[in-house]
Amino acid sequence: MAYTCKTCGAIAEEPGHLCDPCGEEQGCSFCGAPNVSLKHVCKGKLSAMEYYCENCGRVATEAKYLCKPRSISGGEM
Repeated sequence: MAYTCKTCGAIAEEPGHLCDPCGEEQGCSFCGAPNVSLKHVCKGKLSAMEYYCENCGRVATEAKYLCKPRSISGGEM
């Protein structure tokens, strides 16, 4: 099932990979906290982020999760 962002119109396979995430709360794969919102950012998750979206500002661990990815470190992709 594909999800469409209500803000920018991007399409993603998972509801959390949108700038306006939708879907049910899940456990955090970085810190293990149960039932956190899709916008939850813990210390472990924040330190793993390597890319940001030029379109919506969302951050991600991999460029494939963003509609217009750029490296946070400033290097070209």
